[in-house]
Amino acid sequence: MNIVVLDGHALNPGDLSWAPMEAMGNLTVYPRSNPEQIVNRAKSAQIALTNKSLLLKKQLSQLPELKFIGVMATGYNIVDVETAQEMGIKVSNVSGYSTDSVAQHTMALILELSNRVGLHQKDVAQGGWSKSIDWSYWHKPLVELAGKNLGIIGFGNIGQATSKMARAFGMKVLVYHPRIEDSTDDYQLVSLDELFSLSDFISLHVPLTGETKHLVNHERLKQMKVTANLINTSRGPLINEADLRWALDHGEIAGAALDVLSSEPPPADHPLIGAPNCLITPHQAWASFESRSRLMEETVKNVKAFIKGQPRNVVV
Repeated sequence: MNIVVLDGHALNPGDLSWAPMEAMGNLTVYPRSNPEQIVNRAKSAQIALTNKSLLLKKQLSQLPELKFIGVMATGYNIVDVETAQEMGIKVSNVSGYSTDSVAQHTMALILELSNRVGLHQKDVAQGGWSKSIDWSYWHKPLVELAGKNLGIIGFGNIGQATSKMARAFGMKVLVYHPRIEDSTDDYQLVSLDELFSLSDFISLHVPLTGETKHLVNHERLKQMKVTANLINTSRGPLINEADLRWALDHGEIAGAALDVLSSEPPPADHPLIGAPNCLITPHQAWASFESRSRLMEETVKNVKAFIKGQPRNVVV
């Protein structure tokens, strides 16, 4: 079997091993592939592994040797699954590997919005404390999380893990999820209108669909408390970014913390880069060593299962 990894750097920048994959075939690993390189690099492969490199109809139609696509991620919209199915190509993905890491990053963003550790550490490093006439000071209000309402939109594995962590801080959890019918001792089920109006922090944990695109827009932002913060570790287009910039510029909400944007990497003039009270991290919530180790292990298992004729985690 010829196995090609089209964009292996995100999964393994050098701290993991490709050896288990090498044991299953003739492996070629490319750190990154631009769209023009994909067909040439995959043309002799029976197995192609991709994280974000596109394998759409244009590419697949030129890859007659291809038999299996392993998506090194949960979302598989980078693959034209209909064309793959027509060509008899199996497609598998990996889910659940990053649940705890994404939930932890969500809480890290909430803590930075409330405790401003990064802001004040930078100030101290630049000599601010040494120059201060006071033994204690803060440049932005510090917020205690206990008793605050965390609104979670979407209550799958990551939403539930975030809820558990938030409750450990004494937060009250409000949940909107269309397929959950009742509240429990751990969370209160509310409508979307109630969640936006009652929450002190709102965290997004839903997939990107036609219905959820721009779920957060000018109308929803107007429903939020002026002291409330928005967190997104899910998908960038869930938020109308121009509307969020307007809300931040005009003080409609207190702040936002985002790990995802609609365009990644973003252009230098992206509307949210440099926005007031807006924290942005570079889509790294999933990327802890432990999370990537699980992703590697599951990807290897997917390839091994396909070679044995017993494919697993198949999406088509």
